[in-house]
Amino acid sequence: MRWSLSAAAVAAIIFVSAPAHADYLHGLVGNDTGGIIPWSPETDRLRKVIASDHCANYGKFARITSVHRQYGDYIGFVCRFPPPVRVAVHRRHAVVTKY
Repeated sequence: MRWSLSAAAVAAIIFVSAPAHADYLHGLVGNDTGGIIPWSPETDRLRKVIASDHCANYGKFARITSVHRQYGDYIGFVCRFPPPVRVAVHRRHAVVTKY
């Protein structure tokens, strides 16, 4: 009896003292090619930030592909590599162009 009571007390202390994360998104699913975010009014406002943060973990940029504004639906995004940069040297000046 004493052992289970003390174990329950320790478990309660650990559970109560765990920090709460306001930025935790329940249900974000994705990998290095993209992912989906469950739709809500809050995630609809922050969809670019959420997708960009996820893709930045892989060194890529995010592009939102679909937004279905209804509970139970998702916001879809893909992770892309940055566009290539071409450097052309013309006489004395270097010209940088992006595609």
